[in-house]
Amino acid sequence: MTTFSALTHTHGRDAAEALAEACEDLDPEPVGTGVFEIEDGSGRWEVGAYFTDRPDDIALALLAAAYGANPFAVSELPDVDWVAHVRRELTPVRAGRFLVHGSHDADTVPDGVEALCIEAAMAFGTGHHNTTKGCLEALDRLETLGFQPRRIVDIGCGTAVLAMAAARLWPVTTVLAGDIDAVAVDTAAANVIANGLDGRVVCVEAAGFDHPALDDGAPYDLVLANILKQPLIDLAPQMGAKVMPGGKVVLSGILTTQADEVMDVYAAQGFALDRRDDLTDWTALTLARRNDP
Repeated sequence: MTTFSALTHTHGRDAAEALAEACEDLDPEPVGTGVFEIEDGSGRWEVGAYFTDRPDDIALALLAAAYGANPFAVSELPDVDWVAHVRRELTPVRAGRFLVHGSHDADTVPDGVEALCIEAAMAFGTGHHNTTKGCLEALDRLETLGFQPRRIVDIGCGTAVLAMAAARLWPVTTVLAGDIDAVAVDTAAANVIANGLDGRVVCVEAAGFDHPALDDGAPYDLVLANILKQPLIDLAPQMGAKVMPGGKVVLSGILTTQADEVMDVYAAQGFALDRRDDLTDWTALTLARRNDP
């Protein structure tokens, strides 16, 4: 089936979200819209709308002008089985003791690794991005150093790869995992079952800590959050309230140029830098909650 994308840029999250909402009233109606921050420090946001029929160029031009956005770029997308394509492209990835792979590579997993099977799906976190890899390596290192958390939560869990890794490392605890996107939660729950961790990782739909299960689970001694700079900054006060003294947080989804800003915000909430890991353009921060915040 032929589909079409219409993409534009604008400044600021509020303007981007308002434009995406306005796109939903177009005729023909889009089958989906999306809003994404462009992580280059420019403050720009991308707005995308996707159609099964070619959108009306005039209507798009009027919308862009009304919301102060760049003109929409309309493209016809090829008829591709994207899941099959992604499966071909996603080769197994090693991160510390972990090997993240798809089911199509299950027969090639060597002995002596902690294997996590992640299917290609509509959720973030296959292990192939350096943000996920950095977090997995941080978890591996924490366990090697003797850290023994008993209350663990993965905020913005995507595929639940980090939550499942934590459950493998520390089997004495049930790991909580939350994501704001319902598709991601369904994907995470399916991955948990596929990896034999049903009951060990509990997946819920939540924005940040905003869910009874996540609220009741506090205070935590380990919080994982591989999201983006601004959501991490927005979460900092909750992190300060939900992490116990001596607890750790592992943060990623941060460009190396943004790491100092994130660190400063968390320092104000009582966290100290435990370790910083830069993987090309991305940073993973391991922070410790001070005993005297």
